[in-house]
Amino acid sequence: MATPISLTACVLHGPKDIRIETVPAATPLAPNEVTVRVTSTGLCGSDLHYYNHYRNGDILVREPLILGHESCGYVTAVGPDATSLQVGDFVALEVGLPCGTCNLCAEGRYNICSDLRFRSSAKSWPHFQGTLQSEINHPADKCYKLPPTLDPRLGALIEPLSVAMHTHRRAALPTNSTILIIGAGAVGLLCAAVAKANGHRVIISDIQPLRIDFATKNAFADAGFVVPLTPRGDVAANLATAATMAGELREKAKELGGVVDAVMECTGAEASLQTAILAARPGGKVMLVGMGTPVQTLPISAAALREVDLLGVFRYAGVYKEAAELVSEGKSGLPDLTKLVTHQYTGFGGVKDAFAMAGQAVDKDGKLVIKVVIEFSKERGTGGSEGM
Repeated sequence: MATPISLTACVLHGPKDIRIETVPAATPLAPNEVTVRVTSTGLCGSDLHYYNHYRNGDILVREPLILGHESCGYVTAVGPDATSLQVGDFVALEVGLPCGTCNLCAEGRYNICSDLRFRSSAKSWPHFQGTLQSEINHPADKCYKLPPTLDPRLGALIEPLSVAMHTHRRAALPTNSTILIIGAGAVGLLCAAVAKANGHRVIISDIQPLRIDFATKNAFADAGFVVPLTPRGDVAANLATAATMAGELREKAKELGGVVDAVMECTGAEASLQTAILAARPGGKVMLVGMGTPVQTLPISAAALREVDLLGVFRYAGVYKEAAELVSEGKSGLPDLTKLVTHQYTGFGGVKDAFAMAGQAVDKDGKLVIKVVIEFSKERGTGGSEGM
């Protein structure tokens, strides 16, 4: 089946200026590509940064940008060399495309390849357009077949789940470790889910009590800790507050019969990272998952003197297939990941409301907002008004 002449897409033109447009179809299907009808896309924190500010940190949008990268869909056309897939297959999309030839790619660390192109990111030029469009052409080896009966919400969660799995692979912890997760948003909860599936004890902390209740009631964590909101002071006062929090979190670990073997810091906030370093046991690890304040004052000597390793985490490499298999097959101890999808919207007409909801902590009824997913029809529409 040939690629259509035009597509429907959600195009960002400026802060909160997202338009449903008919856009030219992608370039002709390459021999190693498939065309995927995108049917589910989850909204990510980076999407929200671009939506709200037309930038993500120091990365500026320089041309209209199609957002979205947490996606799954159905194959509608197959290039002659894409023999692993066929029309009708349900697939998850790994949307980062590295150069494949540099030393980092050769080492399997293609996530930090300097020439990586990532859908919905404005870092590469021209921008690599995202998945909030009706169809895209994508390399077949970056499309992972899913069971046709799989809940599409799980298909949209495979991308952030891969971040969690990459974090755990980098941490390389023995079974029955005690892990502290700081930040109970979608990625923090997925880090907790992978920890539970791998036989670890989990403590999760957050400033939002509803998130802690969600994590403990739905088996994402063994214990929770609500971080009190405290005023920030000078450096000494801030570190003293972090030390107090760290001491209380170490006590939580003792109650579970362990020590804090590793901390997965998923907020990027200075206070949280200070606490993480001070909470980890001697010889422990702090995984830097959250991307927050770029310059921070940290108790580095406390890490050095106790040989606490600080390990960076950026997206993922080599785990997407494993993540797809995990949601497809399930695993003992894995919580119900579909509960993370708290709000769903349908069609291109629901996109603006979806972005508005994704920026909230709770909805108008007081219900917790964790992950927002936009769903689209499996069938091709006619013309550019689809879902509007």
